[in-house]
Amino acid sequence: MPDILANLNPPQLAAVTLPPQHALILAGAGSGKTRVLTTRIAWLISTGQTGPHSILAVTFTNKAAKEMLARLAAMLPINIRGMWIGTFHGLCNRLLRAHHRDAGLPALFQILDSADQLSAIKRLLKNFNVDDVKFPPRELAGFINAHKEQGIRAAQAEAYDDYTRRRVELYAEYDSQCQREGVVDFAELLLRSYEMLQRNEPLRHHYQERFRHILVDEFQDTNRLQYAWLKLLSGHNAPVSRPNGACVFAVGDDDQSIYAFRGAEVGNMRDLEREFKVENVIRLEQNYRSQGNILDAANALIKNNRGRLGKNLWTDAGAGEPIRVFEGFSDIDEARFVVDEARELTLDGYTRNQIALLYRSNAQSRVLEHQLFTAGVPYRVYGGLRFFDRQEIKHALAYLRLIGNPDDDTAFTRVVNFPTRGIGSRSIEALQEAAHRANSSLYNAAASLSGKAGTAVGNFIRLIETLREETRALPLPEIIDHLIERSGLRQHYLAEKEGRERLENLDELINAATNFLHEESDTLAAQEADPLASFLAHASLEAGEHQAGEGQEAVQLMTVHAAKGLEFDAVFITGLEHGLFPHENAAQERDGLEEERRLMYVAVTRARKRLYLSYAQTRMLHGQTRYSLPSFFLEELPEALLHKINRAPAYSNNAATAPARAAVSPASGQTSANGLRIGQNVQHAKFGLGVIVSAEGRGTEARVQVNFGAHGMKWLALEYAKLAPA
Repeated sequence: MPDILANLNPPQLAAVTLPPQHALILAGAGSGKTRVLTTRIAWLISTGQTGPHSILAVTFTNKAAKEMLARLAAMLPINIRGMWIGTFHGLCNRLLRAHHRDAGLPALFQILDSADQLSAIKRLLKNFNVDDVKFPPRELAGFINAHKEQGIRAAQAEAYDDYTRRRVELYAEYDSQCQREGVVDFAELLLRSYEMLQRNEPLRHHYQERFRHILVDEFQDTNRLQYAWLKLLSGHNAPVSRPNGACVFAVGDDDQSIYAFRGAEVGNMRDLEREFKVENVIRLEQNYRSQGNILDAANALIKNNRGRLGKNLWTDAGAGEPIRVFEGFSDIDEARFVVDEARELTLDGYTRNQIALLYRSNAQSRVLEHQLFTAGVPYRVYGGLRFFDRQEIKHALAYLRLIGNPDDDTAFTRVVNFPTRGIGSRSIEALQEAAHRANSSLYNAAASLSGKAGTAVGNFIRLIETLREETRALPLPEIIDHLIERSGLRQHYLAEKEGRERLENLDELINAATNFLHEESDTLAAQEADPLASFLAHASLEAGEHQAGEGQEAVQLMTVHAAKGLEFDAVFITGLEHGLFPHENAAQERDGLEEERRLMYVAVTRARKRLYLSYAQTRMLHGQTRYSLPSFFLEELPEALLHKINRAPAYSNNAATAPARAAVSPASGQTSANGLRIGQNVQHAKFGLGVIVSAEGRGTEARVQVNFGAHGMKWLALEYAKLAPA
């Protein structure tokens, strides 16, 4: 027993040794939450309070579940095979396998991954002669999954208009198709498990009696249905609760709730505290990862969020180095600084694996990748693809290749039916056979096809010919912009639930072409080279180089979302500009800016020793220079913690081209004369509490845009609005 509890700090020890009752553990970043969870399980078993078969532990990743099992195996001298430890989906799969008849499933039911689900929906639409342009399969999949994650079947779904009503009907048909074929998607695993337990009282009571202790990791990331499932298993389901239900031990951090777009409900933590009448809320605030200045910055930032459960991270490791802030005059200047500094860090003894370059949006990786490529620095994109390997970029490049060389069969097969234009695999096979017989390219063999296939392929050929003619005299960036529109790529991704990120990448491709022409203008002129062919060669070379091989040390590139749960000796948070981080779309969403601030908090707390914050005065957007204002997150950090490496010269002294400065400060280190700034909470007599998200004008012309939540977005003139800081 002393070995199990050794080296726990007082709050950790208090959490581990709590008596059998409900508990909420607020575990700050780097505070040892996994250790607390596993030690709690080991302590319960070692003290004879329960056995392995009476414990249910829920994690959010299979990796976390395996790590927990490995630690328990090392801590306990007994067999722990009877213990249920896994993800929500894994545990629900186990339940449904054991009780497939009660769930109305065949014994060997199959699970559809996201690609399988998309294929099933496409097949459904084809069977019912539904226009997949009007009802995009990926968007319909998102509609179905979102309803299931809220516990809503098609019969309960609301239909506000004819379009939504048709989607609800397709949802019902999809469920029928899956039931007929004996398959379930990921969202169905949880919903089917919940419904089975809800309607089958003997089975529900069996598991409520069996699992006396339910432990949940990353509780802030649970969605509505996951929380309902936990309440059901614990015996605390409405309207009837079992007086001797299981003890729920929930570990999480409301300040790190960053998955609202996946349905996560940060409010579940407050609901748990209220509905379970939690008397023990223990805060794990001692951080074992970061140095003091980094933690002080994180604390200062997150305190601006309302409705927090509250905690303050601290460390006994000392203050450490100040946080370095760099201002570039352009995104290229910023990227050049980041890469140069990363190289210097390796000379100072930092390993490349312990250097992370973080960004808010995937599209931002392109300029960083280009500088790493130019500098010959190996890198790895964590949890994603390199810029030129991304699906939407490969599609756009394939169209470019066909404009330059119609005999490129690889490019032809990639986009002949993307976006979908009714050219199936049989038509492609017939075309390939015709090309083989004529010893020609697929493009040239298209004329030999007849019937429906010939018409569809002929339309594609005419599209490419039209693109070639329309772009003949256009500069390279405009060629790319034009083909993205005319090919249907932009419209296709606009219809996707998560297509916004792909569109940002396509816009970044236009920026890449603009920068390429600028950097290579002398070479192109000297060699009289074709810009399109040269850019395609450049893209292929960058795609083929400097992605680190297996086991090779490499600088880590990733979005902030992908960085959650990771830590590094040195972290660069790039692109800290208003509209980029926080993202401009967050202003349109209720509590969107608060989630962006939590995302920034996660980014800051990834750093152990050294933290860099960087931004640029100008950034390429859609091939054009956009003037940027620093993120207001920078203003929320105490000046005493920051070391400003430089003050970049103004990009332009021309007042006509410089960005307009409003009467509201964006992030200048000071508030304006009226005491207001972007990102600030304000109170209005009529609309109540809101957040300033934008501003424009000066003096009597000054006005601000405020997100008032239930009252929506409002533009208010400062002269009359009488806004007060909240």
